[in-house]
Amino acid sequence: MLAPDDVRTIPDAPAGFDQPLADAAARGRVDLFDYDSTVTGTKRQACVYLPPGYSPDKKYPVLYLLHGIAGNQHEWTGYVRADAVLDHLIADGKARPMIVVMPNGRALPDDRPPPPDKVFTPENAAGFAKFERDLLDCLIPAIDAKYPTLADREHRALAGLSMGGGQTINIGLAHLDTFAWLAGFSSAPNAKPLSELIPDPTAARTQLKLFYLSCGNKDGLINGPQSVHRALKEYGIPHLWNVDDAGHDRPTWANNLHHFAQLLFR
Repeated sequence: MLAPDDVRTIPDAPAGFDQPLADAAARGRVDLFDYDSTVTGTKRQACVYLPPGYSPDKKYPVLYLLHGIAGNQHEWTGYVRADAVLDHLIADGKARPMIVVMPNGRALPDDRPPPPDKVFTPENAAGFAKFERDLLDCLIPAIDAKYPTLADREHRALAGLSMGGGQTINIGLAHLDTFAWLAGFSSAPNAKPLSELIPDPTAARTQLKLFYLSCGNKDGLINGPQSVHRALKEYGIPHLWNVDDAGHDRPTWANNLHHFAQLLFR
């Protein structure tokens, strides 16, 4: 059931916003980044978007983008086309140049996407819970050591789609000393109760720069994001809540990334 405030609060992105720029020189690049994980005992891989005009002599804020339960580190670029979305925004001066890290959020020794009949198993889901320590203890320090990042909470964001949106809520709210900007796009119902994640609403209100939530009104998982939105309202924590006309699919994720990226690091 939709409540009166479960409505669209942002417009659709303009036509072509997620298509590659014609001028190749105006595009960023996506590197493959390997790092050692003490959680899995293996070397793991992330995709790293470096913005157009990237220079190791500059320092950049960092957005960590998390994928869905059946995806991997390539979902945001291969399916959602996040790099094209960001290229357009940066070229138009609508988003700040940033590094975007797209990791594999399944922290298991074998982190490949499972076959269809294994996607929703407890074993696969457990890897996403274990990713919290992999992200905080292994990936972020490795990124900060390799790239010229602005390595503080005010310049670090966490966002995700579906399972990655639930991870963002769980990890981000529990570690506001690490992330000041959060976004959950069509978040899966793996989020913990906000009473557990936000023991001190007053502190959360001062620490959060932006909490962005979105979901489609045709999405069967909308109850999860709705409950997060309503809890945030109850706690008096400012946030942006956008309910568009989509299902659980790529167009809503690309469109909301387009808007979220413009608000980041301002």
